Amino acid sequence: MSGAIAGGRRTVAIVQRPPALLDMATTLERAVAAIEEAAEADLVVFPETWVTGYPAWVFGMAGWRDPEARRWYGRLLRESPVVGAGDEADDDLAPVRAAARRTATTVVLGINERVGGSLHNSLATIGPDGRLLNLHRKLVPPHTERIVWGRGDGAGLRAVDTPAGRVGGAGLRAVDTPAGRVGGLVCWEHWMPLARQALHADGEQIHVAAWPDVPELHELAARTYAKEGGCFVVSAAPFLTTDDVPSELLDAYRAGVGPDAPAEGALFDGGSSIAAPDGSWLVPPVRGRAELIVAEIDLDAVDEAHTDLDVAGHYSRPDVLTLRIDTSRRSGVERVPPAP
Repeated sequence: MSGAIAGGRRTVAIVQRPPALLDMATTLERAVAAIEEAAEADLVVFPETWVTGYPAWVFGMAGWRDPEARRWYGRLLRESPVVGAGDEADDDLAPVRAAARRTATTVVLGINERVGGSLHNSLATIGPDGRLLNLHRKLVPPHTERIVWGRGDGAGLRAVDTPAGRVGGAGLRAVDTPAGRVGGLVCWEHWMPLARQALHADGEQIHVAAWPDVPELHELAARTYAKEGGCFVVSAAPFLTTDDVPSELLDAYRAGVGPDAPAEGALFDGGSSIAAPDGSWLVPPVRGRAELIVAEIDLDAVDEAHTDLDVAGHYSRPDVLTLRIDTSRRSGVERVPPAP
C-alpha cells in the first residue's frame, strides 16, 4: 500500500447491461462503448463474467459426457479472452485497455479468463493508463460452477492503488487524482471470512462486488462488507433477457437460471447498487432495466468510518488471531530456469 491515501469525491459508473452472450468481439465492443459513454467517471465496473456471459446452462447440464454441455463449454472457451501479462499485443482485452487509456478511466471487468483449455472466473482491473493493475481469479467456484471454472489463487487477492496524473497524451481527459484504492471479490467469495479480511487489511477504499444476480442475501452481503471494511461497496450485476440468449441455448439457459425463469423477459434483472462505509445504501439496488448507473462517492467517508471499527487495525488482535496469505500465482508446471 502506498503512503498517500486518496480522499475527496469520485464518480463511479456501473454497467448493468447485457453482454453479447458467447460472442467475445461484440461484447468487447459493448464494453468499449460503455466506457466511452461513462468517460467522465473515475471508475467503471462490470458484472461477474460479463465477458462473455455467465454460463447458467451448466446447472442443467451436469451429466457425464453430456454432448450439449461439451458443445457449449467448447464455445465458451473459444469466446473467452486470454489476458496477457505484458503489453496489449498479447492481450484479448486490448480494446478495453485502449478505451480505459483514451478516457483516463479505471475499469474493473468480470471475465471468463482462458488459460489453455481451462477457464477462470476472474476480475481484471485496468488502470487509466491502460495497464493491467490486477487479475483476481475466483478462489472457489461453488456447486456446479466447478464444471466450468478452475480454482483461483492468492496472487490477485489484494487491493491496488490506481494511477493519477495526465495519461494518454494531448487532447485526452486529465486525471488529477486516482480513483482510489480498489479491490474486489466475486459472488460467494463474500462469504469467505478470510478472503474478506485479506482485502480489509489491504486498505480498500472501493470494493467491487461482482455478481450474476442479486437476491436479498447478496444485498445483505454487500452492506455487511461495507460496514465491516469501512469502505464503499460497488455491486455490479447484469440485466439479461431471453432475447439476449442464442435461440438454440435458450431452453437450457432458462433451466440453469431456475424453475421460475420466465419464458419471455428478464432472466437476470440487475440489482446493481452502491453501499456506503456505514452499511447504508448510497444507491439502492436498481432492478428491471438495462442502465448505466452513475453516482458520486466521497472517499473521506472511508476514514471517518474507521473511527469506531477498523477490523485490520485497532479492532483486531494480532497477538491472538493472524492470517497468512500465499500470494504466488499457482501453476502445475514450473520451468527451471524460466523459459525466455
